[in-house]
Amino acid sequence: MFTPAQPIYPVSGIREIERKLIPSARPPLMERAGRAAAEDAVRLIMDRPGPILIACGPGNNGGDGLVMARQLRQAGREVIVAFADDPGELPPEAAKAYTDFIHAGGGTVSDLPAAPANGWALVVDALFGIGLRRPIEGRYATWITTMNAQRAPRMALDVPSGLDADTGKPLGTCFRATHTTTFIALKPGLLTLDGPDHCGEISVQRIDIDAPAWVPAKGQCIRPSMFRDRLVPRPRNAHKGIYGDVGILGGDRGMAGAALLAARAALWLGAGRVYGGLLDKDAPTVDSRYPEMMLRPADALPESLSALAVGPGLGTSAMALELLTAAIEREIPLVLDADALNLVAQKTALGSALAVRKAPTLMTPHPAEAGRLLSSTTAQVQHDRLAAALDLARRYHALVVLKGCGSLIATPDGRWFVNTTGHPGMATAGMGDVLTGLVTSLLAQGWPPEYALIAAVHLHGAAADRLAREGIGPIGLTAGEVVDAARGVFNGWMVEAQRGTH
Repeated sequence: MFTPAQPIYPVSGIREIERKLIPSARPPLMERAGRAAAEDAVRLIMDRPGPILIACGPGNNGGDGLVMARQLRQAGREVIVAFADDPGELPPEAAKAYTDFIHAGGGTVSDLPAAPANGWALVVDALFGIGLRRPIEGRYATWITTMNAQRAPRMALDVPSGLDADTGKPLGTCFRATHTTTFIALKPGLLTLDGPDHCGEISVQRIDIDAPAWVPAKGQCIRPSMFRDRLVPRPRNAHKGIYGDVGILGGDRGMAGAALLAARAALWLGAGRVYGGLLDKDAPTVDSRYPEMMLRPADALPESLSALAVGPGLGTSAMALELLTAAIEREIPLVLDADALNLVAQKTALGSALAVRKAPTLMTPHPAEAGRLLSSTTAQVQHDRLAAALDLARRYHALVVLKGCGSLIATPDGRWFVNTTGHPGMATAGMGDVLTGLVTSLLAQGWPPEYALIAAVHLHGAAADRLAREGIGPIGLTAGEVVDAARGVFNGWMVEAQRGTH
């Protein structure tokens, strides 16, 4: 559970590492990569008989595939290599890999062969690597379509061909892997947008390179080890006053449920007291199911709060604007979600006020809200999710989580994190409200803002993952169910964090 966080590098970072290492690397990086890929392949198909198909392209990704083919042949596997280009046009390292493969008794075919009667044991995509920036067309597009249709494990080397390694955006025809062996370190495009749907299970082969020792990583893949030091038992001599007072501001007419979901999540994650400030004048003054929450009119929240969330069910009325303006002026940690973000996007003065706040600001937009905040569009945000998250963090001097597949957390100083927990069943009403409550609860309990956001985002997805394993979802999962599961997962983390410390 508490494995170290893995570094993530954009293509530019990987290229910088390669530039520093390639001249002196022994054995060469391509030899290491091909050998590592062959080892992964052997583990993957140990019990699958039959030939292996490796489709090699005209660059260094093809060279990795040729080294892999040589290694697998030497291990006694039947390997068919499809290679349609002129060997004399290959880059130097790939050309050597081709020559070594031929000298070892291998051969190539110039077109993709038909599958054998019993199918391939494994189909390997070694066509194009991390540097691809254009759609794949012609012969290779046809090859990828055929390979995708094979009923066999499908393995990509470094990144599925046709997938942008920085953004996770498919560039036209794209290989759909069941497994991806990536080299040196993770790339953001493997983890966000459409990347996970094309990568399958990811194996990171460091190929004997300590990447952060050569180029510091600004990106990391979130793991509970990042906030393990915050997972400490409460003293027996505890009282509710030391675990913070949460305020949740929202719940206009017809949307009180959003504020109640956020409040419940904050309460069940351990905040000392939770106040729900509801705009709907006919809203209940008590939640009969969870009477521990203290409900009141939106303009009657206590002055003394440990953390405040604004947005769940807020609406965009004049009163909502007035309350949000006042909240931004308060010198307490502030979480902005939903309509609070839409109001910031509409009112330039609010954005200016956020940018100069002294207290921490945390923002939790989905792509459409991010587009409004950036005076852009949802499509432009999704085109480069990482760039959008970093832009928001700088512009509003806030910690930002851009929600979606591979949620991205960005800091104002340019660092970023990718979350890999969660599943498609979370694409349902109220999930964002639950996340807002979780974040605000940890803030109120004294967690540093960056850790609060990282932990809450990871916990949110991990709770949904637990429910799916238990048969509750993914389809039909509700936000309210995630609240209960989040409490269980969090307490489980707490227990695990203390193992071996006594």
